[in-house]
Amino acid sequence: MDLIELSWPAVAALPKDTPVVFPIAALEQHGHHLPLYTDSFLLGEVIRRAKEPLASKVLFAPLTWLGNSDHHLDFAGTLSAAPRTYLDLLNGLAENFIQHGFKRLVFINGHGGNDVPGRQAVFELRQRHRERDDLLFLIGTYWSLGAKPWENFPSLHQREMGHACEWETSMMLRITPNLVGDYRAAKPVEPGEPFTPASRGWITKDRSGPGHIGSPHLASVEKGEHLFSVFATDVVSLLERVVRWDGKSWNG
Repeated sequence: MDLIELSWPAVAALPKDTPVVFPIAALEQHGHHLPLYTDSFLLGEVIRRAKEPLASKVLFAPLTWLGNSDHHLDFAGTLSAAPRTYLDLLNGLAENFIQHGFKRLVFINGHGGNDVPGRQAVFELRQRHRERDDLLFLIGTYWSLGAKPWENFPSLHQREMGHACEWETSMMLRITPNLVGDYRAAKPVEPGEPFTPASRGWITKDRSGPGHIGSPHLASVEKGEHLFSVFATDVVSLLERVVRWDGKSWNG
């Protein structure tokens, strides 16, 4: 179900155990060859595919294109909500639906910079509603839900999501090839190992001059279709678990 297509009485009449999904993405630089809206295009397609098998089981809010992209602000065109502002935005979206009586709220993320504030938001929500044991707050990034897409497609070179990389470029070639520039001329930019296993604070220009990270020159339409199929399946699996949750237990 799409929230934007329903009247308020129709929303009010839904069972309050209906999962509510907030797709969250970004509008930011994606190197020399991909458009600023890449993350939102890609998450939008993943969600579109996930909606079909979920039919009337899940309520989907419209995609939120503004993300936490401060680390990309050295590149023209990037729009960003600063971390605390973004936390407040996510908290507010969830609080709206708690007020409407809904109990299962899920953020499906399509931008790496949203991951940390998104986790913090669901942590804050749970602390704020600690007297209730019937609420479920989740965030999941679509490419980090467990799949290893290279296992069934060995020509995939990368083993993780980069930025305007083999994966994202392939997916864009699949859905909007007219918006993809000369990806074959983009030289690989390795992700590196910045003090791992510790986590280093960084901005994009610390890691990449052109703005991409990964191997966009290896992209293909076929890889893009495979990635969409794998990631949409993962999202469906997660949301089916949310639907099945017994409403009380820790495990889902």
